[in-house]
Amino acid sequence: MLPLPNTPRDALRPSRLSLKLFIVILLTNVLISGLVFLFVSRSLDQGFISYLERSQATRAETLAAALGEQWQERGSWQWLRDDPSAWQSLVRSQLWSSERRPPSGLDRELTDAGGFVLLDELSNPVIGEPLLDPPLQDPDLPPAPEPHFVPIRSNGATVGQLGYLPPERLMARMDRIFLDRQQRSLTIIIGSLFLASLLLAGGLSWWLGRRARTMTLATRRLTLGDYSVRLSERGRDELSRLSQDFNQLAETLDANRRARQRWVADIAHELRTPLAVLRGEIEAMQDGVRALSIESLGSLQQEVGQLGHLVEDLRLLAQSDAGALDMHLIPVDLADSLDQRLEDGRARLESQGFQLTLDTESAWVRADSQRLRQLWNNLLANTLAYTDSPGALRVTLRTRRQVAEVIWEDSAPGVATAELPRLTERLYRVEGSRNRRSGGSGLGLSIASALISAQGGTLVPSASPLGGLRWTLTFPLASATRDALAKEPTR
Repeated sequence: MLPLPNTPRDALRPSRLSLKLFIVILLTNVLISGLVFLFVSRSLDQGFISYLERSQATRAETLAAALGEQWQERGSWQWLRDDPSAWQSLVRSQLWSSERRPPSGLDRELTDAGGFVLLDELSNPVIGEPLLDPPLQDPDLPPAPEPHFVPIRSNGATVGQLGYLPPERLMARMDRIFLDRQQRSLTIIIGSLFLASLLLAGGLSWWLGRRARTMTLATRRLTLGDYSVRLSERGRDELSRLSQDFNQLAETLDANRRARQRWVADIAHELRTPLAVLRGEIEAMQDGVRALSIESLGSLQQEVGQLGHLVEDLRLLAQSDAGALDMHLIPVDLADSLDQRLEDGRARLESQGFQLTLDTESAWVRADSQRLRQLWNNLLANTLAYTDSPGALRVTLRTRRQVAEVIWEDSAPGVATAELPRLTERLYRVEGSRNRRSGGSGLGLSIASALISAQGGTLVPSASPLGGLRWTLTFPLASATRDALAKEPTR
């Protein structure tokens, strides 16, 4: 793989794609982080207040049940008025999990006896009277909520009420220490996410931009005619597959360029021979070396005919490449077309020492009868030109799975396996025993391949059991019966 040229300008110029990717990824992550911060902060604030509501309500109900039992035993609240320390002991015994290990932090604030107020059955304060006084606050702010009360019952009768600070009052008293800490931690997390997003966006945009810039430079070289450029195919992602497709494209273009160069050179070579013969004979007549006679004109006509045949073959292949090959598809019995052509050529085959074996069955296809005859002629000419005499030609026609299959195989000499795929290339000739004769243009098999492709078929070469070549031709069968096909209009 050749290295890609990196000019200083291209190397230092920032990639627009990298910049766009960086901005998009960074903004997306910043937006997500901001939304997460807002939603989590709001959820944390509201969720924490709801938690305090439930927690304090549960504690108040537990304490109210214990106060109801105490009232049932003592019959009044006078014992709390006489001994305020009893209130502290009662609250701790009911709300603390262990007297030896008092709660700390937020739990200590929530279980503080000063956060509760006890009213008797006439709603007169028993203990915790300062809790009933409204707190000092900014007049511009909404008023602070009043304490919440839980009834205290004994034997089904209400003997008092237990009040506790609502979460808003409690949060104001705690100066929002807990939430401030949580929001500070959340801010650190969001800041870390932002930094990670910055690094991720920068690294990802640089990596994608570098690969895109490499592909851009390679494509630029490819458009300038440098088909040797290749991209690295490491990895299994879409960019790696794109690199593989790019390399395949470069190889295809390089192969097409070489084929075009070889094609032009071969055409020039094929045209040079008959033109050289024509020029030599005409000059000989002009110099008086050769007399102007019917025989000499016939020789000239033969060379002109060979030249015209070559030009006609080239025109047919050009039409095939352009998809403009003149085809008139009609229902045709492939067996009739094949039998007729080979029976016409049987005498010629036998005169040159060939034994013909023909085994066909009826197979209706949509094809051009004239192009079919041209196809059989090319295959027959190839067999006669490149098969040793005496030899054999065996042709079989069978129908299999909605296709008609023609097996055309001849005797030795054969073709090397490596040469088989190139037999239908234009102007290609095999070096070896099957190319011992000259005079052909090397276009017959290419034309045969083009003709069968235009009729929806395939032509595949392989080694023959007879020692020569085996051609497998397939045609799609017509879907209707013979009578119905005969009524179809010609296209």
